[in-house]
Amino acid sequence: MILTRRSLIAGATAATGLLYAPVVLGQGKPKVVVIGGGAGGGTAAHYMARDSQGALDVTLVEANPVYTTCFFSNLYIGGFRDFESLQHGYDKLSAAGVAVVNDTAVGVDRAARTVTLAGGQVLPYDRLVLSPGIEFKEDSVPGWSLEAAEIMPHAYKAGPQTQLLRRMIEAMPQGGVFAMVAPPNPYRCPPGPYERISMVAHLLKQGNPTAKIIILDPKEKFSKQTLFEEGWGKYYNGMVEWISPEFGGASVEVRPDSMEVLVEGTAQKVDCCNVIPAQSAGRIAAIAGLTDESGWAPVHPDSMKSRMDENVWVLGDSSAQGDMPKSAFSANSQAKVAAMAIRGELTGSRVFPAKYSNTCWSLLAPDDGIKLGASYQPNGDRIASVENFISNTGEDAALRKLTYEESLGWYAGITADIFG
Repeated sequence: MILTRRSLIAGATAATGLLYAPVVLGQGKPKVVVIGGGAGGGTAAHYMARDSQGALDVTLVEANPVYTTCFFSNLYIGGFRDFESLQHGYDKLSAAGVAVVNDTAVGVDRAARTVTLAGGQVLPYDRLVLSPGIEFKEDSVPGWSLEAAEIMPHAYKAGPQTQLLRRMIEAMPQGGVFAMVAPPNPYRCPPGPYERISMVAHLLKQGNPTAKIIILDPKEKFSKQTLFEEGWGKYYNGMVEWISPEFGGASVEVRPDSMEVLVEGTAQKVDCCNVIPAQSAGRIAAIAGLTDESGWAPVHPDSMKSRMDENVWVLGDSSAQGDMPKSAFSANSQAKVAAMAIRGELTGSRVFPAKYSNTCWSLLAPDDGIKLGASYQPNGDRIASVENFISNTGEDAALRKLTYEESLGWYAGITADIFG
C-alpha cells in the first residue's frame, strides 16, 4: 500500500466521521484537557474539537509555541531537510476550536480532576489525555547527565539538541571518530538510532570520508538490522562498526569533559559522542501516579484509557500497551481511537472497535528508503500485531526511491493531521 497525504487524511476522516447527533451530558460543555502537543496529543485535540462540532471544550497544554518533530529530524542531520521544515505552530488548531495554552503541566489532582500549570493556572477537566513523550534516565549511562548533553548530545528530543549534534559532526577533524551510545529497549522510535547512523555517515562521506563511526549497543539485535547493515556496507564501506553486548556494547561509561568513552574499562578518545540514554514515560505521567514499575503508563488496549484512572487516557511514547512501537505513527493512530472513545463517553457519539496501525520509514542514502510496519488490534490485555510487513534486502533502486517518496507524503499528511 502506498500512503500519501490525501489517503492518510481521507482514511482518518472515514474512520472517525460525523456519524452521530451530539448528545452532550450535563449542563455545560464537557472539558477535555490534553497535555502534550505532539503526534498523540495534537491529533487527539484536533479530532475531538473537529468531530464534536463544538460539543467539547478542548484545551491543549504544550510548553513550546513552535513544535519541532523528532520524526524526520535525522534527515536534517543528514542534510536532506531544512530545520524549519520540522517546525510547526498551533494557529490552525486554535482556529479549529482548540484552546492552546503554552505552559508546562506540573501537577494533576485526579480526585479533583484538575491540572496545575507552571504559571499557576489550574485547569478543570472531565477527561484528561496525557501524551508527554519521554524522559531520560540519567543514570543509565555512567558519566552522562542532562547537563552533559551540551557536550555529548542526545538529540532525541528535537530542537536545539538536533542542531548542536549536526554542528558537532560538521566540526569533526578529518579522520575523526563519531560514537553513539544506543539505548536499551524500550525506547522512542526503534529504528531511529540506526537511521541516524546512516545520516551521520552520509554527512561525513561528503566532507570527511575517512572518519569512523562506532555504535555501542546494549542490545543483541536492533530494528531493521539486516537492512541497515546492507546499506552501510553498500554506501559507507568500512565507516560503520556496530559493537554488540558480546564485545562490550553494554559495558559503557562516558567522560564528557575529556570526550572519551570507556568500553569494559578501556578508554577511547572520540571527536563527537551521541548518547541516547534509557527512557521512561514523560514526567507528568509519573507525577499523576499513572506509571508502574516499568516506568511506563499501562493502558486498556481497546481505548488507550489508563488502567489507573477511568477519566484519563495515555497516548504514544508514554504508554505501555503491548506490541506497538513508540513512534509518531503509533501515537497518531492511538489518538484517533482515544478521541473517538472520549467523544463517545461525553457526547453519546458512536464508538467503533479499536484498530491501530504503524509504519516506520528510514533513509539509508539519497533515494534509498526502507520501511516496516504492522496493523494491530486489542487482544486480551494488550494491543497485538495481526499483520506486518518489512522491506526486503536487495530491492531495486526504483522501489527504494518510491519508499522514500512515500515517507515524504506521510510526513506532510501526518503533520497536517496533528497541527491542522
